[in-house]
Amino acid sequence: MSSPACEAIEEPKSSATNFDSAALASVNVRLGRQVLEVRTLMRRAAQHYSNREAIVHNDTRLTFAQAWERGVRLANGLRAMGLQPGDRVGVLEDNSVEAADLFQAAAIANLVRVPLYPRNGRPAHTHMLGHTNCRALLVSEQHAHEVTGLDNELPDLEHIFIRDKGYEAWLATQSTQDPNVPINPEDYFIIRHTGGTTGLSKGVAYTHKAWLAAGRDWFYTFPPVEPGDKCLHLGPISHGSGYQYLPMWLAGGCNVMVNHFDTTETLDLIEHEQINFGFMVPTMVNAVVHDNKSRGRDFSSIKCLLITAAPIQDATSLAAREVFGDVLYQGYGQTEVLPISMMNSAQWFSDVSGSNPLRACGLALPFSEVEIWDEENNVLPANEVGEIVARSDGMMTEFWDNPEATAQRMVNGWIKTGDLGKIDGNGYLYVVDRADDMIISGGFNIWPAEIENVLAGHPNILEVAVFGIPHERWGETPHAHCVVAQGTSVNEEELMQMVIDDLGSYKKPGGITITTDPLPKSPVGKIKRKDLREPYWAGVDRRVSGS
Repeated sequence: MSSPACEAIEEPKSSATNFDSAALASVNVRLGRQVLEVRTLMRRAAQHYSNREAIVHNDTRLTFAQAWERGVRLANGLRAMGLQPGDRVGVLEDNSVEAADLFQAAAIANLVRVPLYPRNGRPAHTHMLGHTNCRALLVSEQHAHEVTGLDNELPDLEHIFIRDKGYEAWLATQSTQDPNVPINPEDYFIIRHTGGTTGLSKGVAYTHKAWLAAGRDWFYTFPPVEPGDKCLHLGPISHGSGYQYLPMWLAGGCNVMVNHFDTTETLDLIEHEQINFGFMVPTMVNAVVHDNKSRGRDFSSIKCLLITAAPIQDATSLAAREVFGDVLYQGYGQTEVLPISMMNSAQWFSDVSGSNPLRACGLALPFSEVEIWDEENNVLPANEVGEIVARSDGMMTEFWDNPEATAQRMVNGWIKTGDLGKIDGNGYLYVVDRADDMIISGGFNIWPAEIENVLAGHPNILEVAVFGIPHERWGETPHAHCVVAQGTSVNEEELMQMVIDDLGSYKKPGGITITTDPLPKSPVGKIKRKDLREPYWAGVDRRVSGS
């Protein structure tokens, strides 16, 4: 393993291309199409907003000109190592100035970024790097021990660059001449891996064109981004928050990044930096609204606080509205196809006859198509539950090097999400649950999310997860795992009664675990029901739905 400052320059290996870029470019010229890619648009913004702030991380503040120059230097440094357009480059990092460097550099050099997730273990890192044939891995110094020796295990991985104390000196020696490499909109821009909790993650490949479309659609219903506006990235830009990085840059906005989440620090930062845009997953929102320092602050700068990546419970969304005001947006999408739906506060907290917006995840966006299919892929009418399917300009091109998985998820140009949901007569989309999380108890379908939503309304419950466990008579029964604050009093009987009163007795949990330990979560902040559920199924031959 070596650091960039002392990495030897090697002869480049041949690099396979997935698209005939020259042929595609020729077609576009003949047809008079105006096509753009990420690099060109980022470069234009860097020129137009050169003296404005582009990146903030801790005490470091970079203008567009400074941030772009660092990206050019890194791009040239990687090219000097033999990397060629289309090569995949893994990165293991938290939010940092160096993370921003690579975002720009990959676009400039036409390299394909493959983000790894710091919360994952070595086997996941090995898989993600290996099946995408990454030729290089950039890793922050604090994560270097997690990948030691991987260059000896993976035949395609030639370089492991540790961005240690020598990184800045190495970067300063690289050329500031823009390499201006040819880029086609259909070239791959990034491979993001699915955040599932079972099986090997699949690589979701986006082209430049699709990534630009996804960013456009995320911001389509948002208030306009003005030059100088600030976006707070509480989560890594390698994850969901990264979808906001490029739209902010292109509009002359500033990306404010933090490398960890702390409730009080977050609240202070929003006030001090006068944050205008932000992205939070529901677990972050839940933590913030339970912080007794969240009320009475000045959040008047906020234009849009997007809450997405997982379902949010009623109690949490109502408390967030109390804290932040009518600036909340809720969106729904997946790594494979996004965004699908969106709604602002006026739509979210409205009273609409025939709809329950508080339980919805938005309205289909103008550039998205959404349908509900049955098991035979037939379209279902309004208010019937089936699988949510969607297609958009920002959908994935394919699962990387996995044609079988691609064929399973992409049907006639539509992406099958694996989520169960419905669309009501007013166009509100509801996610009922993941198909594989459904509980079948005595022949009745029970969705964990609806029970979780009820229990989360208890003032002393911080988090809740519901999952199916074996039952001798019914096949399965719901079990609730509730996290409460230290020193609070909650008893099982009152929680059971809450569910009975709201949903009926047949949906009440068969048992409730009350604990102060936080729920297990995936690297992208999703609750891992499987980890809670599996111990109850140990020794059970098959999972049946009962008599």
